[in-house]
Amino acid sequence: MRYKKIYFISLMSLLFCTKQAVIAQQNAMPSAASGPQKPIILLDSGSFNSPDKFKSRWNMFYPWGTDHNGAARMYKKQVSILSGGVLQIKANRHETWEGNSTADPKLRIFYHSGAVHLKDKIIVSEAKPRWIISGDFQVPSNKGTWPAFWITGSESWPPESDIMEFKGTDTTWQNTATGPDWKHLSWQNKLSAVPKPQDWHNYKIVMEKTSSTDVSIAYYVDNVKTDTHTANFVGKPFWLIINMQMGGDSGTAPRSLKTAVMKGRNVYVTAYSN
Repeated sequence: MRYKKIYFISLMSLLFCTKQAVIAQQNAMPSAASGPQKPIILLDSGSFNSPDKFKSRWNMFYPWGTDHNGAARMYKKQVSILSGGVLQIKANRHETWEGNSTADPKLRIFYHSGAVHLKDKIIVSEAKPRWIISGDFQVPSNKGTWPAFWITGSESWPPESDIMEFKGTDTTWQNTATGPDWKHLSWQNKLSAVPKPQDWHNYKIVMEKTSSTDVSIAYYVDNVKTDTHTANFVGKPFWLIINMQMGGDSGTAPRSLKTAVMKGRNVYVTAYSN
């Protein structure tokens, strides 16, 4: 009887330990209700580590060409890759007549500058309901400088989300544009003071599907949430753009402003699947 009792107690202890191990494993595993879990890295943080890697992931200019809504025209020579995995975009003033921008409001071109856009598109969908887009930037804040890190619709405008946009001051604009077309726009804006934007700061959005049509967009500066916007972005493809525009919404740059430089690093894009 003594051996049977010991055997019984040992068996019960083994079953108890096995049950606890199973419970612990189940608790550690993500449940369907816990939301997106599997990261899919669309762009790792090393795409500026070399000119070759940069060319493999990024295209020059805006997706639509060299001109946009400011006083700068984009040129390849204004974009360079520096040591340490840094993208540099430099705007230089030119007094020689070069015509006007082909994009509204068709300002006179006074600067040669640069823009790049990611080759891959960003789409919030059922399969990829959550996205994180982040980057570190040093930007000028002089009057007339207009650096930006943003996503915009590849098939129509709106939609748009400005992850970082400076308009000639030390305040960053984080904006969301929605609407059926450009004539019927609706804007959500968050303005945040950034101490010394010429130093490195991180700008980020977390965009997550909340319904069959809508997403929530949480905006961050230096990992501090600044605001959350709602937009009907589900199923809409986006371009990711980094550009150093001049003039326009940032005011007219003084003639004395010969050069403006923005730098970026650690830019990454990650989606999460269910």
